[in-house]
Amino acid sequence: MTRHGGARTRRAAFAAAIALVATGAASPPAAGAPHPASHRSAPAGHRRTPTGFVRVNQAGYERGAPERAYLMSPVAALGAPFVVVNATGHVVLHGTAGPDLGAWSDRFPHVYALDFTGPATPGRYTIRVHGPVRAISPAFRVDTGARLAARPLRNALFFYRAERDGPDFVRSALRTAPAHLNDANAMTYLTPHTNGDGVFRGDLHPLGRRIDASGGWWDAGDYPKFVQTTSYTVDLLLAGVRDFPRSMGRGADGSNFTDEARFGLDWLLRMWDDPTRTLYYQVGIGEGNDHIAGDHDIWRLPQADDTYGGTDPTFRYIRHRPVFRAGPPGSRVSPNIAGRDAAAFALGYQVFRRSRPGLARRCLLAAEHVFDLADTNPSGHLLTVVPFDFYPETEWRDDLEFGATELAVALADRGTRPGLPHTHAMHYLRLAAHWANAYLHGPGDAGDVLNLYDVSGLAHAELVRAIRRAGDPAGLDVDPAQLLEDMRAELDAALAQGKKDPFGFGFRWAQWDTATHGAGMAVEAGEYDRLTHGDAYTDAGRRWLGNILGANAWGASFVVGDGSEFPHCMQHQPANIRGSLDGSPPVLRGAVVEGPNSFSAHGRLPGMRACPADGRDRFAEFDGHGAVFVDDVQSYDTVEPAIDLTAASPLAFAMEAAGQL
Repeated sequence: MTRHGGARTRRAAFAAAIALVATGAASPPAAGAPHPASHRSAPAGHRRTPTGFVRVNQAGYERGAPERAYLMSPVAALGAPFVVVNATGHVVLHGTAGPDLGAWSDRFPHVYALDFTGPATPGRYTIRVHGPVRAISPAFRVDTGARLAARPLRNALFFYRAERDGPDFVRSALRTAPAHLNDANAMTYLTPHTNGDGVFRGDLHPLGRRIDASGGWWDAGDYPKFVQTTSYTVDLLLAGVRDFPRSMGRGADGSNFTDEARFGLDWLLRMWDDPTRTLYYQVGIGEGNDHIAGDHDIWRLPQADDTYGGTDPTFRYIRHRPVFRAGPPGSRVSPNIAGRDAAAFALGYQVFRRSRPGLARRCLLAAEHVFDLADTNPSGHLLTVVPFDFYPETEWRDDLEFGATELAVALADRGTRPGLPHTHAMHYLRLAAHWANAYLHGPGDAGDVLNLYDVSGLAHAELVRAIRRAGDPAGLDVDPAQLLEDMRAELDAALAQGKKDPFGFGFRWAQWDTATHGAGMAVEAGEYDRLTHGDAYTDAGRRWLGNILGANAWGASFVVGDGSEFPHCMQHQPANIRGSLDGSPPVLRGAVVEGPNSFSAHGRLPGMRACPADGRDRFAEFDGHGAVFVDDVQSYDTVEPAIDLTAASPLAFAMEAAGQL
């Protein structure tokens, strides 16, 4: 997306094959039709009491903590009494609705805060509202942060395992065979020139060199693989493994991401040929042309691709996927990818330097080499993917700050490292401070919170710690106070946006990447409070995370399996072909979908299972603030999951488990 929420063709998934029609909300359900997100209460007596809806964090609330749910009401209900009821029907807490947080839509002109303290006894609870409006919430858990986070962390790990490509797949109900084994001997190609729809003319131009591009994760609900999104994902997963070993590392019970992060790291190392200093950045093509099929032209299980279409030349790039080279050996590397790749490799060194020293040394050398080749004066589009409009990134200084910081941290252990171009942590600490200062004075400063397009929220936090560990050396271009101030500005902008939204969400609902921003805001809030030893953003961080877990107008968790109501109809091929279509197992647990957007796309491909079967938009009555959320396999712009969209959520849950959120 553009940095300030303009229109964006995120993946333009399947756009060349199906007609995508931008629409508003679909027609509301027929009168009397059941609504799984509604949780309606029965009318009392002979006079019908208006029905409202209680929206809660469906992943649960911490016991003893100040918490918030929301009442959506068609009538004024300030001061309406509510109770918190345990599983046996016993009332454990009383409260009153208020304040009025503003209108959501014409249908729901009132949204009220339902503030309460998490009950002291772990268990399942519901909230019931009485008075001028009646409503009942879905059931939710109350427990410690560690116990609440355990299941979402396990689910997130399941998602990444389900996205695995190559021979080392993880068998499940959704995955029954390895895929894209031909990637192990893939031909490399020049990047083609494409039009605005991602379509190229003629044929691809081979470079005559084959590489092993097997493994890695598919990007999203389709099957291409991108360094652009994988590097960001590996960065966040390795940071979680390093910083939260009891939740994401070797000490975790059922959510150890160490091997999964290494799986992604191994693929990044395959895509960076260190001896020749050559970057390969993409496997597969999304859009084809009149004579060549692209990934988005067909709907199938991934294991079909290696033999798809027999010898039909139309499908030759489905069977033998092209690998695109960024530039000739030794050429400059786009700074966004150079920075994120360097960060991933340096984090790989930090995580594996004791358990896998050979891998760690290889990572550190690759990190220095790719960082040294960063193009620090880029012109035109940054390198992301082909076509650029799938991921139109514009900021890059934050990526170089991130890469240099992680290299400084890696070199600070003072081990013996023969053969490195640079052996002193201070070299990279100065560079990190330089690029942080460039970001602070650049066009993207404080324009966003942590997400694929802006990693400053994590890079600043890492640099603050690195500077402090180095003893606050003089002469750096920035100091910790400036970095913390910039993080505060980003979070304050989110708070200001939240004041315009009845649910307090710090990002506009009617734009791309809404769900992942909720997790990113929570992570950045936790990082800031951790660094300042305060709690300035603790409540906001928890609520932002809660917003994407059900405490929103639609009453849906945008993280599949984390809650009682979540998308059933994702635009994801294995989930659609082999999974259930009603939320029962098997589902793609842990996947974070796009979330609400300003429009919904339509169009089908042969083999796509209709979902929902009746075509009804079960969330239409809750659309508002210019945003729609459509749970339909056709709607890639609301219910397609992706590795980068999911990447911040394990970190957020790990922070919750550690009491830092």
